Amino acid sequence: MAQDKLNVSCELIDLVTILPWDRETVVKSVNKTGRLLIAHEAPLTGGFGAEIAATIQKECFLHLEAPIQRVAGHDTAFAHVYEPFYLPDKWRCLEAIKHLVNY
Repeated sequence: MAQDKLNVSCELIDLVTILPWDRETVVKSVNKTGRLLIAHEAPLTGGFGAEIAATIQKECFLHLEAPIQRVAGHDTAFAHVYEPFYLPDKWRCLEAIKHLVNY
């Protein structure tokens, strides 16, 4: 979708586990692209994406061309009927990619 709408290509890394997480692959990708978008279903505050962001900020700071973006669940309780509005979707991710590319 980013290719079609923004004419950019993205590397997608799907972490199979969060402990241990594939730090080396993520670091190599960030060093190559200069950008990082973290998307996960947990709330923004206290989610594992914060650990990834902190690690990448520490190890790849001089390679980053834009601030790390996180797309996550909202920091609020929600009824399951509203789950489609709570979870990150392709539109929220696309908006974050726009910010990364246009920084």
